[in-house]
Amino acid sequence: MTGAEGPVRWLREALGYEPRDAALFAAALTHRSAAGPNNERLEFLGDAVLNLVVAHHLYGRFPRASEGDLSRLRARVVSREPLAQVAADLKLGDMLQLGSGELRSGGFRRQSILADALEAVCGALFLDGGLPAAQQAITRLLAPRIAALPDPAMLKDAKTLLQEYLQARSLTLPHYHVERIEGEPHAQTFRVSCEVAELGLRVQGGGSSRRRAEQQAAERMLRAIAPEQAADRGP
Repeated sequence: MTGAEGPVRWLREALGYEPRDAALFAAALTHRSAAGPNNERLEFLGDAVLNLVVAHHLYGRFPRASEGDLSRLRARVVSREPLAQVAADLKLGDMLQLGSGELRSGGFRRQSILADALEAVCGALFLDGGLPAAQQAITRLLAPRIAALPDPAMLKDAKTLLQEYLQARSLTLPHYHVERIEGEPHAQTFRVSCEVAELGLRVQGGGSSRRRAEQQAAERMLRAIAPEQAADRGP
């Protein structure tokens, strides 16, 4: 969808927001590969606005959480994957203006482009309506994810737990290796192995990023050598 009217209609329907400066949001939804003003500067600003609003929510909701716990909780809300999922749910990709190369390669589905564009929209909201407008829209978008966050005590990821388990028993740390990468650039799946040589164990995990694949492999290794710890983390 092109022109200022598309972004304005999308903002009304997706965010319940009536913009004052439609051109600002048109820029927020324009990737650097396209002609005209793009969203790189707005992305920079929106990243800071998102972090502030989410940090404020978390600070109030988890009064006993440490700084490290709050940082990990925030990462579950404002890192690339969750932001890209929110953007996809809003059909933000349909609004993006991309250069011909990005269009051909499916850039409107790429996580990095979707997450960056959502950050840029948040930056535009801040400039157009001030912090109250940005807070209202961001809260509307992310409150369900914040409400679903786990207790800070459950925040240690599988790789950390596996490392601590092995260190406590004076065993060597696991070795992770990318076995292969499958799929198109905008929808890749990483296959990663996790090996604990001293135990003669090797498992595999998969995910949409190397980090997620390593976490799944570590989770499977934990289930193999320490089922009681894996059980505590749920399915």
